[in-house]
Amino acid sequence: MGFFRTLMSILSTLVNVYMLIVVIRIMLTWFSWMGRGGFFEILCRITDPYLNWFRRFTFLRVGFLDLSPIAALGVLSLVSRIFSTLAYYGSITVGIILAMTLQVLWGAVSFFLGFLIIVLVLRLIAHFSRQDLNKPFWRIVATISQPVLLKIQQILFKNRIVNFRNGIIISIAVLGLLYVALRILVSFLSAVLLKLPI
Repeated sequence: MGFFRTLMSILSTLVNVYMLIVVIRIMLTWFSWMGRGGFFEILCRITDPYLNWFRRFTFLRVGFLDLSPIAALGVLSLVSRIFSTLAYYGSITVGIILAMTLQVLWGAVSFFLGFLIIVLVLRLIAHFSRQDLNKPFWRIVATISQPVLLKIQQILFKNRIVNFRNGIIISIAVLGLLYVALRILVSFLSAVLLKLPI
């Protein structure tokens, strides 16, 4: 049993190191002005096959926003948790794996909802302060927020016309309530899954 726990601990550490390498690779794409050197090429060879596997799923792209790196990191986080649980306890149940999976999924969903709420709050600030939406930052905010606003208003109000300001405020409230409701649901389901005997 000692060898098994040690092996699981080593695997957990290796997955965590790989996750750190993937995070560095993702962050370097934000700083393309720094140039592409030998270090960057090595990172690409190590991480791109894994990241590209997630990029092929079209549902992970919302407009020009690519969520595949979040999904890739979520899977690595789940695998690391499974290995570390096996290292600590020596065994694991299906319920624990399902609870961990649910929590990793919630991590990605909560990040996405939080991001959308922040974007909508910024759009509301732009509306009240009469910002020029042709400036790059505000154009990005408008580009991300517009489909979200349209979808929420389409669901809630069908074909009725809604004041723009009220639409943003209602959309922020809806996403906030959805966040809280899902958080409570995930906590409840995780507790139930952890108690499963298998």
